[in-house]
Amino acid sequence: MTSSFTHIFRLLKWGRTLAKHGALRDMEKHKATPAPVRRLFRIARLGTFQPKKPNYSAALQAIGPAAIKLGQTLATRPDIIGEEAAKDLLHLQDNLPPVSFESIRNEIEASLGKPLDTLYSYIDPDPVGAASIAQVHRATTIEGRDVAVKVLRPGIIKKFAADIETYEWAAAHLEAMGGEAKRLRPQLVIANFRRWTMRELDLRREAASASELAEHVANVELFEVPDIDWDRTSGRVLTLDWVDGIKISRRDELIAAGHDLNDIANRLVHSFLKQAIEAGYFHADMHQGNLFVKPDGTIVAIDFGIMGRINKKARFWLAEILYGLTTGNYRRVAEIHFEAQYVPEHHSLEDFATALRAVGEPMRGKPVSELSVGDMLDGLFAITRDFDMETQPHLLLLQKTMVMVEGIATDLNPEINMWDTSGPYVKNWIRDELGPEAAIADRINTDLDTLLMLPDIIRRLDQQLPRKGGAPPPPPIADIELLWERRGRAKGGGFWRYAGTALVAAAAGAGAVWMVVS
Repeated sequence: MTSSFTHIFRLLKWGRTLAKHGALRDMEKHKATPAPVRRLFRIARLGTFQPKKPNYSAALQAIGPAAIKLGQTLATRPDIIGEEAAKDLLHLQDNLPPVSFESIRNEIEASLGKPLDTLYSYIDPDPVGAASIAQVHRATTIEGRDVAVKVLRPGIIKKFAADIETYEWAAAHLEAMGGEAKRLRPQLVIANFRRWTMRELDLRREAASASELAEHVANVELFEVPDIDWDRTSGRVLTLDWVDGIKISRRDELIAAGHDLNDIANRLVHSFLKQAIEAGYFHADMHQGNLFVKPDGTIVAIDFGIMGRINKKARFWLAEILYGLTTGNYRRVAEIHFEAQYVPEHHSLEDFATALRAVGEPMRGKPVSELSVGDMLDGLFAITRDFDMETQPHLLLLQKTMVMVEGIATDLNPEINMWDTSGPYVKNWIRDELGPEAAIADRINTDLDTLLMLPDIIRRLDQQLPRKGGAPPPPPIADIELLWERRGRAKGGGFWRYAGTALVAAAAGAGAVWMVVS
């Protein structure tokens, strides 16, 4: 078990890094920041020369790989870190200098248990990409198959585990402060983050994720997942088919190759909706660097380290929420939030429906260049505090991916209307899934006034025998002993010496505490 002194020392370094990049000022002013942390921010900034414009992306890149990954997740949470920070983090690049090829060779041979030349007839010593977790090399197998070889950075698993343990420690202390920090549930957010990232560090899991996703999208026209070379895949090495195509971010090259950008944008949105709503299993890292377009227009996804799952009940709710927002049925959207127990029952359903109307109405019928899914999420986050809605960590990946997909679709076609693109798909899925029951439900809602009493009767029964909400069972929360809990066990002035040291160090690290774990 890592000592509290070690956690404080790490936070000290991270906090000073954030301060030097000007990343503490806005966090200090943020209404979600607890008063004790706000005071520590002021101390942390003492003696640092800060740029006028904060550079959150550079700060997290300087802190390290785990901070980069968490920063990409926080990019979808303007309610926590503020709009300016969220926009800056959307540009956070997961690029790091590569490690030497000799180290990569050693990793491959140790992990696969064979000499490199018995596995590949050729492997390029210069990587085609180097990120925080792994780097990728182009190679040819001894059978003549062109492949990409992804290899974990040496020592990265141990590094991530150590950093996440400190995130857990910091999250526990933040949540114990109560108030807004408790509502945001930082401990549960970090518990989910641990689960996602430690899964990403097992390349056999990534290979299995790619294989499963390939089955789900097998019938999606012109969307593809590379095949896995299982004989050359292990926990630290992943080998899969090489993709010959144009990165989806290279708009000019796509146009020069004769591709229809509007068609690509629409198919990308539909493929994501099929994954998330129909299959309940989606690629949760669909940024521009992970998507290619082949000569025939096929979209190919790579990098399956981060995947998301949504159970069927939650998928129905999500589909109805999306469709309700596109059609203006705000009451039904509000009802779903209460059914899923996202909104506590002591609030007024009608008031919540009105708040949703304020979010949805400005967006209907307008191109994404004016208002977008990202704007919708910002609006929804803005009303969560008023209705005591707790953070739903199981939906963070979905929110993050929605913003990514929207951004790519917008780059391809600035005039795309995400509502018009997604609405028909969602409507057809609901009809297909519910079948005759959907038509019956529509008739009940429109013609049979007497039966309109049934939802209220059922809701009253639910109050007597409440059912589970939309969230899956949460992951286990790390058992953290808080610093102030030591007071009762400390002898003499031991506790106060310990707490004094902690406060001084935490003063410089508090920025990392709040920004990283919120």
